[in-house]
Amino acid sequence: MTTHPTTPLLGPLSASPEWSIAPCRLPYAPALEAMATRVAAIRNGTAPEAVWLVEHEPTYTAGTSARPEDLLETRFPAVAAGRGGQWTYHGPGQRTGYVMLDLTRDHGTVRARDVREYVRGLEDWLIRALDRFNIRGERRDGRIGIWVADKARGTEEKIGAIGVRVTRWVSWHGVALNVDPDLTHFAGIVPCGIAEHGVTSLHKLGVLATMEEADSALMAAWGEVFG
Repeated sequence: MTTHPTTPLLGPLSASPEWSIAPCRLPYAPALEAMATRVAAIRNGTAPEAVWLVEHEPTYTAGTSARPEDLLETRFPAVAAGRGGQWTYHGPGQRTGYVMLDLTRDHGTVRARDVREYVRGLEDWLIRALDRFNIRGERRDGRIGIWVADKARGTEEKIGAIGVRVTRWVSWHGVALNVDPDLTHFAGIVPCGIAEHGVTSLHKLGVLATMEEADSALMAAWGEVFG
């Protein structure tokens, strides 16, 4: 990333794409600017593809389909994200993964120039990362994101959000995995326009993983999907 310092993540996945992690919590707007700069460079052939792992200061972000009435409180900054989707929350304890790929070529199981399959690849990525913690993440028709069902209670809650934007076949934005955020912060919005289901996290499910352990799971699962 060019606007904020990052620490390269070493290992077999560090070269393609280039993996990095923000060393401190970032406000959302500067991170969005840094991501836009990197996406333009990838598009121009002056920078490699990248996966950027970030932890944000508390922020509500609005996708292109966000409804004003779904912002219920304004205790945190509300920022137009430019991605698809509706309202979501970013904050401490949540790992946001910004994925910047050249979609004119294949990436593992994801075929070139197929945005729907790319989104499915992001879903698979989260599902496989959660599997490393013995958590079964699931898709739901008509609902974006990854869900965890509690069959005993007959409920299900969202553990991972997905929101993407594609500019001239370069992807940006990506995923958000709830490791140990303050789940009460989600009460300020209707997450993704879905009021009838709640949100959960690794810690709420009894998996007391660190952010570093979550990062390791995401890195290990990447190659199983994107090659």
